[in-house]
Amino acid sequence: MTKKQVGEDTPGRLTRTAVIDAALGLLDERGLDGLSGRAVADRLGVRMNTVLWHVKTRARMLELMADAVLSGIDYDGLPGAPLERAAELAGRYRRALLSHRDGAALVTRTYSAEPHTLRYADCLVEALLDAGADERRAAWTAWTVTYFVLGLTQEEQAAPEKSDDRLARAVDTTGHPALRRVLPHLTPENFDQRFAFGLRSVLSGLLV
Repeated sequence: MTKKQVGEDTPGRLTRTAVIDAALGLLDERGLDGLSGRAVADRLGVRMNTVLWHVKTRARMLELMADAVLSGIDYDGLPGAPLERAAELAGRYRRALLSHRDGAALVTRTYSAEPHTLRYADCLVEALLDAGADERRAAWTAWTVTYFVLGLTQEEQAAPEKSDDRLARAVDTTGHPALRRVLPHLTPENFDQRFAFGLRSVLSGLLV
């Protein structure tokens, strides 16, 4: 079957899920900068109009992709203790982002109000409410946790090789004495420990 023949009747056959799955496959292969609607169409062997029929715009495609990334979050076996549950949810959120190349950058570029995104947010807010936070504090802490995870994970996915010593060469004792003192702790490594430290710092604010 030729590409033209597939494209002629694909809108009725091809599903939005298949389009998003193809887009995620391209994301893993090429990264976010290499993703386009035309590349997705080529991967599926259909016309560009067929892809647009399902996702309308590139921005909408990114929203659906971001939500699909969060479909990888497992909600089974969460801790009963509220703050432990919130921390575990944040960890699972991070793992879902890390499961796709540029996963954090993808989610950061969208404002997705889709089912998987909303489920994660609802579970996180519920844990914070159960921990004793009032409505505003629960909402703002959930934002803070989410922004922290997105920022750190985006850095992790874009981190240079361990052998990259640009920071060490740029920081000198005369111009940056404080940075020089803490330089061993600024290397792009130990992301697990940095994640645990930052998350603990945010959630401990609920106990004040």
